[in-house]
Amino acid sequence: MANKFLLATLFLAFLSGCKVYEAQPFEFEKPVDTTTRPIEMQEKKTYSVNGVFADNRFDGARLNDFKHLEEENYQATIKPENTPINKSPYYAFKLWSATNKRINIELNYTYASHRYTPKISRNGEDWTELPDSLVTLAVDSVNATFSVEVGSDTLWVAAQEVKNSKHTYDWCQQIAQHSDAKFSVIGKSKLGRDLYLLDIGKGAAEKKDIIAVISRQHPPEVTGYLAMEAFIEEIMNDTPLSNTFREKYRILVLPLMNPDGVDLGHWRHNAGGIDPNRDWAVYNQEENRIAANFFVKETAEYRSKLLLGLDFHSTYYDIFYTNKNGSADIPNFTAYWLQGIDLALGKESRKRASYPSSPVSKNWFFKQFGAEAIVYEIGDDTPRDFIKQKGSISAVEMMEILIFR
Repeated sequence: MANKFLLATLFLAFLSGCKVYEAQPFEFEKPVDTTTRPIEMQEKKTYSVNGVFADNRFDGARLNDFKHLEEENYQATIKPENTPINKSPYYAFKLWSATNKRINIELNYTYASHRYTPKISRNGEDWTELPDSLVTLAVDSVNATFSVEVGSDTLWVAAQEVKNSKHTYDWCQQIAQHSDAKFSVIGKSKLGRDLYLLDIGKGAAEKKDIIAVISRQHPPEVTGYLAMEAFIEEIMNDTPLSNTFREKYRILVLPLMNPDGVDLGHWRHNAGGIDPNRDWAVYNQEENRIAANFFVKETAEYRSKLLLGLDFHSTYYDIFYTNKNGSADIPNFTAYWLQGIDLALGKESRKRASYPSSPVSKNWFFKQFGAEAIVYEIGDDTPRDFIKQKGSISAVEMMEILIFR
């Protein structure tokens, strides 16, 4: 009997210990229902219409129909994965033709107005935005028509540069060539895609304060993702500043929070039909639950503090969304950091502070850890060289502040 009692006690202690590694649910003033909803899968195919071919058979594509209208005019239909949804009509497909000619393609949106200026590529890697002279917005501002030259060589067309899970995998492998970075997988998405982790730091992780970086909760938000890449690459530079920072801090990076949505070419949601950045309260979605539990586990297991959570996004313009409730561990960090970025760039950034009232990542980082938390937004059309510069500068400014904490 005594042995049974001892085993039962040990089992309960084990279960209690496991709970330390689980993110707790939170109640927010503005809750969101994140129960899984059905999505509509696009049919993957090559469309052959009047000698012109359109193809969506690649990860990150979005094309729901393609048809000939008249003469050299065609229509590409772009549908969301489900509704209601944020009106960010993402599209991506390949084009070619039996003969060289110029064609006009109408982007036919079924649930939104035109947002993203078409970009073209000959190899899927190097992208050029079409000039305004080749893009016409409809009178009602809903659909848009663009003109391109097509021939036997494949032409990629997309709302934003195609950065799918393969791209992120390759980038992570490149970063992990540095001895201070480890690349691994922390779990699987709803459809079985890997959730990547970059674990950056020098020396033992025990009691080392943590900086959390996440990106790509929303698939079309490529500009924010590009800023995240530049941010991390600066931290990995072998400069005295970066080397010292990696010795003092551990940086945990989840660069692709919504791999299903990215590879399926979604406008906003994951494979569960939900905006992941509204599920940081009850964790109905696999990706949010895995990420939240991972951060909680790492802080508990290594007796660390998560000091700062950065979430990279995109919107119509550059802006930082911050919390009015600051961190007790790094007081005034946000004010000093944003001021430093502004001075280094020679321009004032947009900023907007709010109380943590909704189940988004920055509010979760604050509630779960008492951490400073910021949403780092980059504009859809922000020049790519400036994105890289801003990402690098913001990493430098962050490291300079935190090294002397």
